Amino acid sequence: MAMSAQEIEDLIREAFPNAKITITDLAGDGNHFAAEVIDESFRGMNRVQQQRAVYAALKGKMDGPQGELHALALTTRAPD
Repeated sequence: MAMSAQEIEDLIREAFPNAKITITDLAGDGNHFAAEVIDESFRGMNRVQQQRAVYAALKGKMDGPQGELHALALTTRAPD
């Protein structure tokens, strides 16, 4: 079963309660999303470390062919 944008945001928000999070359904099909996560905790981390932290927050929802979240284009950064 596909996830909603709100479910994705809720999972990310649990790990990053103060982040600015924007979720976009790219294809309008509930399967292909983009997420932008801006959080102070990313300061000093490289992009791979930031993205791993966000993927960890998704608690395995993208794992394997039966994952609830099919595709997520992820942009992360610390605030300006």
